[in-house]
Amino acid sequence: MATLQTMAFSSPVSHCCKKPQFLPGMISGVVCHSSRSAFTGQALSIPISRQNPNRLNNCRTFTLTIQMVKPSIQFIPGKDEQTIPDVKLTKSRDGTNGMAIFKFDQPSVFDSSGEVGDITGFFMIDDEGTLQSVDVSAKFVNGRPAGIEAKYVMRTPRDWDRFMRFMERYANVNGLQFIKS
Repeated sequence: MATLQTMAFSSPVSHCCKKPQFLPGMISGVVCHSSRSAFTGQALSIPISRQNPNRLNNCRTFTLTIQMVKPSIQFIPGKDEQTIPDVKLTKSRDGTNGMAIFKFDQPSVFDSSGEVGDITGFFMIDDEGTLQSVDVSAKFVNGRPAGIEAKYVMRTPRDWDRFMRFMERYANVNGLQFIKS
């Protein structure tokens, strides 16, 4: 709870003319519109116990849980790919569209695909959700699977920005770096 109060009252938005109002048994805060921010919000009210702090049976405890999703790539939903791909990016001159080509040499999905199921697509998962493509092809050498190539097409600048946010998170977790050619 302290985190929420810190965030709300340390931002420039909190420096507005209204003061927080306190009512018996409540903690309140007011977030106002500011010319420096487009954020507008509602008052935050959290009931607390005003009884003897030694009496734990009447106290209410509030827990804020934030789950962070580790950025991952999957070919089979629920099964993270362990192999780190080579990624090539292309973008049109006007910046309206682009493509990412992922090449996986000896991906781990081949080790477990018999147990878990078939490759159903290419899924990039992070905190914001899932980006997906069905443009996936396997490479075979002497009848054995040797690699996978997956393509992800971005048709708008917004798609490009979303993809780049995923790649930044994925790169940070997996120790990748961007090299411009």
